[in-house]
Amino acid sequence: MLGNAKIRLVNELVADLSRDEIIWLNGYLTGLLGRPPQTLPVEGLSNPQPSPVEESNKNVESPHSEERSADGLSTGKVGTGRITLAYGTETGNAKKLAIALAGKAKKSGVQVKLVSLDQYKPADLLKEELFFVVISTQGEGEPPVGAKKFYDALFAGGLALPNLKYAVLGLGDAAYPLFCKTGEDVNAQLQKLGGNRLAPLQKCDVDYEEDADKWFDTVLNTVKSADAPKEVVAAKPSTAAVPAAPKVKGKRYYEGKILTNINLNGRGSKKQTFHIEIGVNEVVEYEPGDSLAIVPQNRKAVVEEIIKLTGIDRNLVLATEKHNGTVEELLTKELNVCYLLTSTIKSYAEITGQQIPDTRMDFKDLLRIYPVKDAAQGAEVIKLLKSIAPRLYSISSSPSVHEGELHLTVGKHSFLLEDNQHFGLCSEFMGEIEVGTVFRFYIHKNRAFKLPAPEKDIVMIGPGIGIAPYRSFVAERDAQGATGRSWLFFGEQHFATDFLYQTEWQSYLATGSLTKMNVAFSRDGEERIYVEHKMLQHAKELFEWIEGGASVYLCGEKGPLHEKVESALKQIIKEGKNISEEEAAKYFAELKKAGRYEKEVF
Repeated sequence: MLGNAKIRLVNELVADLSRDEIIWLNGYLTGLLGRPPQTLPVEGLSNPQPSPVEESNKNVESPHSEERSADGLSTGKVGTGRITLAYGTETGNAKKLAIALAGKAKKSGVQVKLVSLDQYKPADLLKEELFFVVISTQGEGEPPVGAKKFYDALFAGGLALPNLKYAVLGLGDAAYPLFCKTGEDVNAQLQKLGGNRLAPLQKCDVDYEEDADKWFDTVLNTVKSADAPKEVVAAKPSTAAVPAAPKVKGKRYYEGKILTNINLNGRGSKKQTFHIEIGVNEVVEYEPGDSLAIVPQNRKAVVEEIIKLTGIDRNLVLATEKHNGTVEELLTKELNVCYLLTSTIKSYAEITGQQIPDTRMDFKDLLRIYPVKDAAQGAEVIKLLKSIAPRLYSISSSPSVHEGELHLTVGKHSFLLEDNQHFGLCSEFMGEIEVGTVFRFYIHKNRAFKLPAPEKDIVMIGPGIGIAPYRSFVAERDAQGATGRSWLFFGEQHFATDFLYQTEWQSYLATGSLTKMNVAFSRDGEERIYVEHKMLQHAKELFEWIEGGASVYLCGEKGPLHEKVESALKQIIKEGKNISEEEAAKYFAELKKAGRYEKEVF
């Protein structure tokens, strides 16, 4: 039993801790109980005798007396003190991954402190020994909003980190130009400040689990295999406090058949949004908020052009890093030929002996502008290509309502590259896929975007195709007979052509399964009206919902959307409670910590 003074001390210590830090602390204290009695702190013993392990440590070389190789990697001894595993997240993926990796570290007997970068003080880097970062990239190569303060402080200068050992994993989407830009920046800046890099920067695409797991195994082995003192830990470390790492191999693949593929947008719309229904002959377990992971195929015309430009036999069997098959099979189903990474283009330049600018382009354009000399060289450069990364799409059906089917809402993605319009590989593939086509997929669980209890209120904010998971949410709550209220904010360009699932929402409003719906069609009037404007118009009532315990969800495309919505929410809180901006920001942060504000941006 703790005395009052110690209880006050504990309360002071945990007052500023995040939920993840409290989880870690719980596991750490549990681990202490498993230690041999002589290693536990004893009340009243002000100068305890060193343990045999501590005595043996006196003659061990300092972990800071090390050199780095030419590429900046640490080559000296690495101590096995506690790892600080910091994450910066926008959609929740970096957080989810960091929690899983922390569990993996604990299972291997390594102590780990898990911390969000929005809670981390950059000056604490001076105290760190082992610092691992998992960070995503958003918008135009920008850090997550919660990591911006840390990022800016890192680049402000003034820190010298010669004693820091670090490793960085970046999360991103290779379909975007500035793939893992924030990870690149943090990795380079930590080295510039004198840090010792334990492993090369790991860039992870949308399907990140396997690559992340391998990377963490590498850095953990570096830490554990070093000839340095090891801390006394429990023989069987507690794993209850931090979830174990996910199983990244042997994903459960299903086979689906396209039943329906229709364009939801009306004639004259500048957009194409496809409602796709997929039939399955077995039970597929998923929950509202989960995603479907699809590996798209390259267009036949593109494959034919590549075969022609390389002069290679389409039936030649090639073995790449991860795949075996004929050239035609690999180029169609396995290898990414769109928007190649700069590292791939650099390797291409080395093989072909050509000077190629530091840029990104499609494989067919690379072959056309900088041709290979013969078919043998063509085979060599094909082996450089990375695997096609699965693309994730929010499931828009309900497991309780649409038995034997899965529904997707897919918007055709377009972007400019070298002044030419390009389309997203998977959105184009899914938009053109024909009824009757059979393809493989797996379910991607999204534990950070889930419905609350049926009696709880929900507020759903979903511009454009961000409406997809809410179709699943409302249908599921309707089937459950949920008593909680629901409020949907939807935005698009034109009422007449872009009101996605209009009749369904009207039906749910009529039955009461959807309590309220506010829409914003930005191109229908002289003034541009967006969802955040509709939220502000209903600020008083929206704040009452939030104060009453409603969970708030945001789903939509990357960019300024989420910043504007979050700014509107903070303004609504500020006015509703009559508090300062700083207090409103703190209130909003508490909503996120409590899991009552969740977002899915893509």
